[in-house]
Amino acid sequence: MTSLRDRARGCLLGLAAGDALGAPAENLTPAEIRRRWGRLTEIEGGGTDDTEYAIFAASLLVRHGHDLRAHDVAAAYRAEIIPRVSGPMRGAGFSELGTVEALRRGLEPPLTGLVHAHGWSDGLAMRAAPYGIFCPGDPAEAARLVEQDGLVSGSGEGIVGGRAVAGAVAAAMGGATPDEAVAAALAVIPADSWTARNVVRVCDVLASFPDPGGSELVEALHRAVVVRHYPWTDVAPEAVALALAAFLAGGGEVEASVTFGVSLGRDADTIGAIAGAVAGAARGERGVPARWAARIGPVTGKCLPVVAGRHVLDVADELAEGL
Repeated sequence: MTSLRDRARGCLLGLAAGDALGAPAENLTPAEIRRRWGRLTEIEGGGTDDTEYAIFAASLLVRHGHDLRAHDVAAAYRAEIIPRVSGPMRGAGFSELGTVEALRRGLEPPLTGLVHAHGWSDGLAMRAAPYGIFCPGDPAEAARLVEQDGLVSGSGEGIVGGRAVAGAVAAAMGGATPDEAVAAALAVIPADSWTARNVVRVCDVLASFPDPGGSELVEALHRAVVVRHYPWTDVAPEAVALALAAFLAGGGEVEASVTFGVSLGRDADTIGAIAGAVAGAARGERGVPARWAARIGPVTGKCLPVVAGRHVLDVADELAEGL
């Protein structure tokens, strides 16, 4: 039997690996990814803000547990993130940048997530995995907790996307099958939300491709959910749906899920991170390819200096201690 500690380690290691693998493919089209790499399978460099924000989110849970509230998250931003921002937050998403400015102006949540124009960002979804780890087998509680984080930096579909990811990870931590984990994601979000409709669409697409793989499936998924006319790619309903599609297409296996996820392009690092997190929670640490695990080191803090030097495996162990 896979222990909760092993699942926690697999989840955050899978997240970091997906983030790092997808980083060079971010904002590229699937055709350009195929031209450059064929299939992107090897980690070339480090991860992005996705991994660093997940570590920061985990630290909030270690401190506050199930009592975490939005004002605790805002206080942590003010005490630990804002004082260390002496220049550009390299790689930070639009929603987080808008939140920092709102907090500097003295606003409090939920206004901090409403005042900027990027509430639909996948910034919460990319860091939602620790909430699922913390609530194994309880997607509803994972979704409730991640929403407290989301109220500080997002709104609307941005929060819905975070709830979906936290719910899927919580289900996977409890031993759910891939189909059950996706069903759990849908169960904790409104059925008429943009995110839910997109997840249903990608499931319908996958059902019409009995042998997932190849450019035809990639293009069909893009037609189903990608907002082609929008100039940015960090759209939560899109990234979350594509990540869950990758998880299903990969049969819940970490390598298959992540490599397919990053082949989709768009916000490839976040898609890879989410797919890796859910698959890693399902398969445990041993499910993450050893060659990928060997490439994951302590984060540098290039976006969040407060987490510099932390390793996702140590963070996973801290989360697992309270389970």
